[in-house]
Amino acid sequence: MSVIKKPVITEKMSRLQEEADKYTFEVDLNATKPEIKKAVEATYPGVKVAKVNTAIMPSKPKGRYTRSGYQGGRTKLWKKAIVTIKEGEIDFFAEI
Repeated sequence: MSVIKKPVITEKMSRLQEEADKYTFEVDLNATKPEIKKAVEATYPGVKVAKVNTAIMPSKPKGRYTRSGYQGGRTKLWKKAIVTIKEGEIDFFAEI
């Protein structure tokens, strides 16, 4: 089981990275805070995690109009982790 799925890169998260050394990841729904801390420190060497906050993001209704009429559905339920870094730095764009 992979704990960290992918980083969440938005304007708000970029601002948090610069101002407060907080990084956001999409994580497995069953992942705990200690597991997330270990996974971040293992994935990014030289980084020490100070704090982990988690939130389960709700499913939202989505829909679109097609030739055959309205197609409704929902987005998936997902969990995000906001990780505060004590020392070190994570560069998401260097990995690409």
